[in-house]
Amino acid sequence: MNLDINTLIVYIATICFLFIFGRIFIIPIKKILKLVLNSLLGLVLIYIINFIGTLFNFHIGINIITAIFIGILGVPGAILLVVLKFILVGG
Repeated sequence: MNLDINTLIVYIATICFLFIFGRIFIIPIKKILKLVLNSLLGLVLIYIINFIGTLFNFHIGINIITAIFIGILGVPGAILLVVLKFILVGG
């Protein structure tokens, strides 16, 4: 295999470009996937809380504010919503 210096430079530049390109797009995708996963876990937890809460006349509304709150904080955000509901509304 006969490689001249120009071909070697192109290979190295291509590898560097792919590495940089991958780093630019992989990090935001990971954050988006984490946000979606947190939202789904929190949504399931809120549905379980609402299902059990029907026995005690307790309900947490699912709207854009609670979805963003749970999406950012995940399961701790859902627990915090329950605590806030008890503190502010009294159950």
